Amino acid sequence: MATGMSATWREGAVPDLPRPRGLRDWLRVARRGGGAVLVLLLGVALILPLRGVERLVHGRRRPWTGPHVQAVCRLVLICIGLPWRREGQPLRGPGAVVANHSSWLDILVLNAAQPVFFVSKAEVASWPGINILTRVTDTHFVARDPRLARAQAEEFAARLRAGHRLLFFPEGTSSDGRRLLHFKPTLFQGFLADDLPEGLAIQPVSAVYDAPPDSDPRFYGWWADMELGPHLLAVLATRRHGRVRVRLHPPVSVAGHDRKSLSAACHSAIGSDFGAPLPPA
Repeated sequence: MATGMSATWREGAVPDLPRPRGLRDWLRVARRGGGAVLVLLLGVALILPLRGVERLVHGRRRPWTGPHVQAVCRLVLICIGLPWRREGQPLRGPGAVVANHSSWLDILVLNAAQPVFFVSKAEVASWPGINILTRVTDTHFVARDPRLARAQAEEFAARLRAGHRLLFFPEGTSSDGRRLLHFKPTLFQGFLADDLPEGLAIQPVSAVYDAPPDSDPRFYGWWADMELGPHLLAVLATRRHGRVRVRLHPPVSVAGHDRKSLSAACHSAIGSDFGAPLPPA
């Protein structure tokens, strides 16, 4: 589970969310939501013993539970009825992933495309309910405390060496899904440490949402002060979904870059899917 690392983006008016109307809409919500909850509960129940055995056999590596979470996310998307497709090939070798951030749906969509471990602000670890999901999916938490910077950098390096594919949202917050915000170059400094694996690369990934027919183009975006409950109901109740395209861009080698040039290269790649994206800061 990943969230923004800074203040919420608030440009423009938030669209009115369509509400379920009538028995058919509520039955659709119950069918889709019930199926998704059942899949998530079964997935959590199965991952705990699986991780125990995996830890004994593979140590810190996650060759089993990563694909398990990927399969769960794919099944949840089927339950919701949201079509998606992947373009491009996952990064091979040591590295991480950076992606644009539009919605809570990114958690499902990006994990369905390839096994990843999200990076989130430390506060999320205490959110009721969500804290359970973040723990079982091995979310990497980051605290904005200079005193913890060295320890967090060491943990980050250890996870990369163990082959974990960590996923960052360099925008630092979610948008309306129709644009790309500025990237925060400071987030890329962690990829430049001396003790990271050789040949480290960053794979930019775009998640582009097309709204349902006759809906606001920002239908799938979740930002500003939008509440999760009404947005979740709108997604579950829509009669006919749009679609999501996940594009895995060619990896960007860390060698030869500083944090600003690395940020700019990744921003440019993801921005190619958003028309005229905002330039990096």
